[in-house]
Amino acid sequence: MRYRTLVAPLVIAALALSLTGCGAGSNASTRLIKKVTDGAEGGVNKDGNNISLRNFLLIAQPDGSAVVVGTVINAGQNDDALLGIAIAGNQAVFSGVSTISQNQTIRFEGETANAKAVIIGANSKPGAHSQLTLFFGNAGEITLDVLVRAPEGIYAGITA
Repeated sequence: MRYRTLVAPLVIAALALSLTGCGAGSNASTRLIKKVTDGAEGGVNKDGNNISLRNFLLIAQPDGSAVVVGTVINAGQNDDALLGIAIAGNQAVFSGVSTISQNQTIRFEGETANAKAVIIGANSKPGAHSQLTLFFGNAGEITLDVLVRAPEGIYAGITA
């Protein structure tokens, strides 16, 4: 009988710790969640426009220019057009797809890229942040605080 009165509270305490997750310790997987990408995200969802911006960042180039990396998604019912991209008053040299229909994308850089934007004279340093503004015909303008990365690692092949 004495054995049961000692064991029962210990079993209950062990079950309580393991079932509530308190026994996971300081390295619990839910505590260690990190952002998967360095890219900035944003969008406009008003007046019939539904433009999403995903994984935007800049790749600094040795000549002082910066290459835009990211994806524009039009989830709205109306076509829209990307009119321009700029940082600190410097307009990007833009080529490729600029009009996006419903459920279509504009991808800057990568294997499936259909557009390219280079900002001449950006003079952005890797590790810094810049205010990148995208101008749309219907959705207006969207400004993101984007990270500037060096052209190394997965970004090594990105050139102006």
